[in-house]
Amino acid sequence: MSAEGTIAATPGKQKPVSWVNLALGGAIQTFEVSTLGQPFEVVKTHMAANRNDGLLQSVQKTYQRGGIKGFYQGLIPWAWIEASTKGAVLLFASSEIEHVAKKGGLSATAAGVLGGMGGGVAQAYTTMGFCTFMKTVEVTRHKGAGANTSTLQVAAEIFKREGITGLNRGVSAVAVRQMTNWGSRLGIARFTESAIRYFRPDSTKDMQLSTGERLFASVIGGGLACWNQPIEVIRVEMQSQLKDPARPTNLGLVGTAKYIWQRNGFLGFYRGVTPRIGLGIYLTVCMVFGGDSLKAWVAQKHS
Repeated sequence: MSAEGTIAATPGKQKPVSWVNLALGGAIQTFEVSTLGQPFEVVKTHMAANRNDGLLQSVQKTYQRGGIKGFYQGLIPWAWIEASTKGAVLLFASSEIEHVAKKGGLSATAAGVLGGMGGGVAQAYTTMGFCTFMKTVEVTRHKGAGANTSTLQVAAEIFKREGITGLNRGVSAVAVRQMTNWGSRLGIARFTESAIRYFRPDSTKDMQLSTGERLFASVIGGGLACWNQPIEVIRVEMQSQLKDPARPTNLGLVGTAKYIWQRNGFLGFYRGVTPRIGLGIYLTVCMVFGGDSLKAWVAQKHS
């Protein structure tokens, strides 16, 4: 996610590993999830797991589960652990891959797609597996009267019963989601940036994009990247703690997809897409626009 024209390495010289990108990535994503990110995540997950609930009903039920705090279920410790690590992994891995891809002659769009895909897969298999699972558990598990089991106790029970595999249930779906998420978000954002430059007058084509132009590109990337909502619904169903005697146990990706199709049809794969668009836009603005801006600021300070 290198800012165009701001963090260019010397031609033919190996770009040094940027530990600043690790710190920035973790800080930006922790900020994102602690503000609007987690409420979008909770409502999206509720709708994907409870596919007969509409947006308004999902918001109402979430509020009934704990008031305003209900929209931040799973924030502490799981979302904070996940955000502080996956943000660092994403910004670091995608930046390095983008740099190598551009150095190899690929366009900004192609480099963005590769960087996003690589960063997304790296997220899933290094830091996100059990955290994403436990966030989904928090949103979907029963919390009625007397259900005062803490989130750490739930994690310990799952580990005792199913081992490390149980805590990473659905990680394959997480990996596919993250690969397509960030490949699309970053690729579409970079394509939009290139399109903005293309339609500029010749005298301004090589000038850096304005703040508004980069923000617009991030919004477009975040919104259009939600085409992969079916993968997210499958992931939620694989990790859901809702009790349904009709649901087979230990479903894989294909089996879960068949189950959703049989129960809810085509539209079932797009439950929760509205809050996910909001989440995608906000997250992409933070990580792409915010990440580029902060990296450019840091580079300027150290120049």
